[in-house]
Formats: sequence, structure tokens, C-alpha cells
Amino acid sequence: MRRRTSIRLTLLLLPALALTLAAYACAGGGQSTGQARHLASFTWTAPAAQDATWFGGFSGIEVQDNGRRLVVLSDRATLARARITREAGLITAAHITKRRRLRASTGNLLQGRVVDSEGLVRAPDGSLYISFEGVSRIAHHKNGSSRAKVLPRPQAFRQLPLNKSLEALAMDDRGRLYTLPENAPDQNDEIPVWRWDGARWSQPFSLPRRNGFMPVGADFGPDGRFYLLERKFMLIGFRSRLRRWDITDVGAMQEITLFETALGTHDNLEGVSVWRDEAGALRATMISDDNFSALQRTELVEYSLPD
Repeated sequence: MRRRTSIRLTLLLLPALALTLAAYACAGGGQSTGQARHLASFTWTAPAAQDATWFGGFSGIEVQDNGRRLVVLSDRATLARARITREAGLITAAHITKRRRLRASTGNLLQGRVVDSEGLVRAPDGSLYISFEGVSRIAHHKNGSSRAKVLPRPQAFRQLPLNKSLEALAMDDRGRLYTLPENAPDQNDEIPVWRWDGARWSQPFSLPRRNGFMPVGADFGPDGRFYLLERKFMLIGFRSRLRRWDITDVGAMQEITLFETALGTHDNLEGVSVWRDEAGALRATMISDDNFSALQRTELVEYSLPD
């Protein structure tokens, strides 16, 4: 994310520690634990084009067409579509097919402090919902080039701390949106979850915070369960965790930690999309935010998930 100044400065000022981190991962320190199984990690590099400075900072992802297409969102308000090549089910190439800069409700391209786009949802009708952090809000776009329609902003959104707010966004099978902040716990020191039912916002439940991990991405899988991707920054690298819940009328139930990685296993994973492959198995595809830093990388990381 653009606001990750501290992360970027740390990585720039500590190249020796970054090398130590790489050695640590190669020595086997990067094993993950939990019920999910790591399938592969693919490093996605900028397209060979005259202007590729836009590429990077990805914080949102939606997988389509049995893993053959992606929609990705950067935190500089760029939306891109990509075609995926696979061998034996694993990603071998990713090619950008289209990209667009997001527009404000006025029709102008987003700029300034309202740019920081984070969460991405592709609705069944193909339209897009996007959460923003700089000015906490959810915007609806009919397509990647349309002007935004900003959903009503409740008072709770207006009170969120700058650059620690609406990281994650997901939609359930009833078309309801769920969003939650990265680091703005409620009075019980839990993660507040807000829900938009098409007419109003409510705060139906909260999720437990555990071990210093912070929410960065969310999705509802084809199994109907809620998945939360979390990240923990530890000076020289990142740890990642994926948890899931059954969402019921009384709140989030049956919490399961699907994986929790050691330091340096992956880069700065921020976006997650849960889908079924051609064999019908659940997968989670995640994308990393490289903070536009030469010491980081854009990764597409995939895990198989238990049903």
C-alpha cells in the first residue's frame, strides 16, 4: 500500500537483513502450518512495455474462468485484467490484457489522498465494488472505466484512523457486502465487520484478533464461507495467515486457521480470491503488494483448501 512508508524504508535501509531473510527461507524456515496445502508461488513481473511504472502495489484480486483469468487492483487506483497460463494446474504465465485508471463520481481520474484503493469485489452482474483507505468508503463501478457511485458513508467509517481503515471487501451469495478495517479494533479489542444489504450499513458481528496479525483481504468462497487473509510485518519480512468462518444469523462460527506461515515464506500478501478448480477442489489465490519496491516482488500464491 502507498501508506506503507515504514515498510518501504525498512526494506530500503536494511538490505543485509533482506539477504538474511532469503537465507532463512531457503534453509526451511518458510514452512506454513494448518489445513491448507501450498501449491505454488509465481513471481509476476512488469509487462515489457514502454510504460510499466503502474505495475505493482496490488491489493485486490478476483479469479475467474476456472483460474484462467484475473482481475487485479492496485493501491494506486489501477484496475487490470490478465490472462493466466497453467500447466498441470499451476500458473506458468500471466499476461495483462487490459488496464484502466479508476474514476471518481465526477468522472475525473482519481488523484490525491482519495486514491488508496484496497479491496475488490466482482459482483455476479460483472460490476465492481472497491474499498478505499485514504478516505474510508466503498465505491461501485459498472465497469472499469465508469464513474464511481459512492455508497453512503456511516459515521463509523468517518471515524476510522487514516490509512488503517477499509482494507478488505467481500460479497456473500445474497449480494451483501462485508468490509473491515486493517487496524481499528472495537471496544472489545476485536475486528469490527460492517455489512451493506443494499439499503443500509450494519455491524452484525466482530472477529477475534490473534497474535498481532492484521486483516488485509477477504472473500466468500463458493462453499459460502468467509475467508480472511491477514498479514504481520516483522522488520525484515512478512508472515501471512488465512482463517475462515461460517457466517450465521448469530455471527461468525467455526473459526479455522487454514495456514499460518513463518517469516519470509511469501511477500506482502494482501488480496485473496477463493474458487474451485476444474476438479472441483477449493483453492485460494493470493497476490502480494510489492510497495513499488525493488526489494519486494509481485507474487501470485496458491493453496489448496479443505472442504
